[in-house]
Amino acid sequence: MQECPHAGTTRIEGRNCTLSILLLRRRVQWRLERPTLKEYIIALILQMHSTPMSSSPDGLVSILKRRRASLDGLPPEGPDAAKQNSKRKVRFSEPEDGMEPGKPELRTEVEIIVADVSEADSLAIMCQQGLVVLNCVGPYRFYGEPVVKACIENGAHCIDICGEPQFLERMQLEYHSRAMDSGVYVIGSCGFDSIPADMGILYTKNQFKGTLTAVESFLTIHTGPEGGCAHDGTWQSAIYGFADSGSLRKLRKKFGHQPLPVVGAKVKKRGSLFFSKEIDQYAIPFMGSDPSVVRRSQRFLYEGHQELPVQYSAYVGVGGIWSLIKMFCGGLLFWFLGKFGLGRKLLITFPEFFSFGVFTKAGPSRKQMEGTSFTLTFFGEGYAEGLDPSQGRPNARICTQIHGAEPGYVATPVAMVQAAITVLNEQQFLPITGGVYSPGAAFARTTLIDRLNRHGLVFSVKRF
Repeated sequence: MQECPHAGTTRIEGRNCTLSILLLRRRVQWRLERPTLKEYIIALILQMHSTPMSSSPDGLVSILKRRRASLDGLPPEGPDAAKQNSKRKVRFSEPEDGMEPGKPELRTEVEIIVADVSEADSLAIMCQQGLVVLNCVGPYRFYGEPVVKACIENGAHCIDICGEPQFLERMQLEYHSRAMDSGVYVIGSCGFDSIPADMGILYTKNQFKGTLTAVESFLTIHTGPEGGCAHDGTWQSAIYGFADSGSLRKLRKKFGHQPLPVVGAKVKKRGSLFFSKEIDQYAIPFMGSDPSVVRRSQRFLYEGHQELPVQYSAYVGVGGIWSLIKMFCGGLLFWFLGKFGLGRKLLITFPEFFSFGVFTKAGPSRKQMEGTSFTLTFFGEGYAEGLDPSQGRPNARICTQIHGAEPGYVATPVAMVQAAITVLNEQQFLPITGGVYSPGAAFARTTLIDRLNRHGLVFSVKRF
């Protein structure tokens, strides 16, 4: 293993290196499994250390265009890839000619730490170098637990961008007490999954004049002329999650939780496919981690702070008839093939084919990212000030919204970095003890929403 800490060439042996960014000393170490997203997070942190942070996603994209990590020598995908002794190389290119004037340059002196999730000592050395580890390595069910364990044992707070409910809830079950004893905060799902949903519920609750009892959210993705897509890492997590859904049900029984009380009228679940008048398109239940994460936050606030829990349902817009046809065919293939090993291997090997272009191994192009944005709209109902939620139907409504740039490669780094900075700067407003928390549980009393607003994730009240 050879390291060049000054942005020259770094050679990394093996497959299981895990990326973490230690904000205290700005040390960066790579797992080169998802290079584009990691470049975004690193560029975002380094930009913050050199210039005032721009809220424009274009500023982030242009920085990476001028000075980005290029990769070669990556081992092939597949079950045997871990056995390869291939060398991986990170090379920082010089700024391109013809850059826009006045744009900030990234610093070139960035120390790099190499760690391996199969080597506890290397993870320990990494965690001892700073205060916060930003773990971007997925699927987390395979690579996440050693990092959580190392952080707890070595006193470094841990933040990830996991969207896998089973991993998130298992970490809470198995490591919450240990993290409490160590005074370490382990905060999962701090990317697009699930900061917007979790913090959006808290924002809606704070803006509502009365007692908020139920919220429905609708996610819509907007793409430009180049279209849009997502990286297949999310696709892989969905495949493994579907295959192991029975384990999640068994895991939840181990908590021994009593059902949260239903405040006010119980909200009826919508169907598996319906036309939403709210967003004027067909919609389906959101299959990501948002509902799981929001429920955990609501339970924490209810049990720890006696706040009435909010019922929550999440949906995503899927467009018109043609989109429905593609979704139905893709969903049928996913359901059938995801049930057995060979089928899962096919789904993982050919994500673009089986997802009809929604997920690709390359991820979105720069032009696609520039043309993509998201809107997450919350429709809440409850009881006006002074009214008893146990009496009658809800009589007050609210609509709030979060708007942001491309979810996976622009909004996610912003959310993750701002969450990490909040941990560094506002520990007095975090839960009293360390532990394994959801974003809403950890950041309910911090200024995270204000920070997100200043950096491109805009929260607003649309109407009452």
